[in-house]
Amino acid sequence: MNKGEFLRAVADASGATLKATEDFYKAFVDVVAKEMKKGEKITLVGFGTFEAKKRAARTAKNPQTGKTVKVAACKAPSLKFGKSFKESIN
Repeated sequence: MNKGEFLRAVADASGATLKATEDFYKAFVDVVAKEMKKGEKITLVGFGTFEAKKRAARTAKNPQTGKTVKVAACKAPSLKFGKSFKESIN
């Protein structure tokens, strides 16, 4: 399922217009990214927790050349699904 199919399915399931669903989706993604950038966690009970995790600087190996490369420290987005959501798909 791609983004367009997902938005149509959500619009159909909620009874909202496709335009309203697209606006909500964009606002949702923007707010999650903004809060994660600030270091905040977003917990949606019944779904999961969005969080930006810090990754330390490290050295890695380029698999094509075998050369060692330095990788800078960064923040990586993370989503940990909640127990009830995991159970709902099994």
